[in-house]
Formats: sequence, C-alpha cells, structure tokens
Amino acid sequence: MNLDKVISGFFIILAMTLNFGFFYGDLSSLELHSKYELFAALIVNIIATTLKIGDKTQLGSVLLATSLVADIQLIASASIWTIATYAYTVNQEITSIIISLSGGALLANITSVFLYVGDTLKSKR
Repeated sequence: MNLDKVISGFFIILAMTLNFGFFYGDLSSLELHSKYELFAALIVNIIATTLKIGDKTQLGSVLLATSLVADIQLIASASIWTIATYAYTVNQEITSIIISLSGGALLANITSVFLYVGDTLKSKR
C-alpha cells in the first residue's frame, strides 16, 4: 500500500464530500448552508491541491487543474459571502451566486475523483 496515494485520495474525496455537504440544500435559503462547512471545504481543497503539486504525470496535471478550479470557485464563493455580509446585504441573488459557485467547485471535485479512481483502476500491482 502506498501511503502517499492513501493520503492524497483521502483529501481528494474529503474535499468532494465537504463541498457536497455545503452545496446540498435549497438554493434560495442561505440558512441551510453552513459557513463553517464552506470554510472546511475550502481548506481541504487547498490541502488536496498542495498534495497534487508534486505529480509530474499528465494525469497529475489534469488533477491539479481540477483542484485549482475548485479552489478558485470556493474562494470566490467565500469572498462574495463575506463581502455581502459585511458591506452589502445578502439577498436571493447573492445567495444563488454563493451556492452556484460551490456547485461548480463540486463538479470539479467530482471530475477529480473520477479521474483518480480511473487511474487507480488502470494501475497494475
């Protein structure tokens, strides 16, 4: 068993599940979405990104790209939520933007997990 693959896979899948936990719920109600879960998803995504940086393979490049996309969208989502909370008001439009950006990050995370699982199934013992 390769411990590096276990740790990397753990953070890739944890990032996806945390992101799903934040995304799941009513798009019109921000009360159903935890700011702490968004923060945890962002931190775990950043950890997963740093674990992907050392991979020099073609698949590693694609995995890093999907992780960077998820990071950018989660950072944008958290930034919009923070700015709207302290500088403006959080209305329906802002709520849908915050949750939609996390949905885009979720899609990038799902792509990353599919690629990771596909690579794992393809590799030989």
